[in-house]
Amino acid sequence: MELSKKIGIAISQIRKSKNISQEDLAYTCGIARSYFGSIERGEKRISVIYLKKITDKLEITLSDFFKIIEKWQD
Repeated sequence: MELSKKIGIAISQIRKSKNISQEDLAYTCGIARSYFGSIERGEKRISVIYLKKITDKLEITLSDFFKIIEKWQD
């Protein structure tokens, strides 16, 4: 699985587990909701700056975020 797809799936799963809407998370991170949806679907690559904003809002460190992704096999 491509890295951008894994990142998108992880963002979506964590967001849903915290009962945060896609619209709310996108807004608080300064990202258009439609673009945010593309990130979650793995259609767009995300910069580290925006990934940091997202993980901060999800209250997870970048380190822990990447540990989640590393557990997934291709």
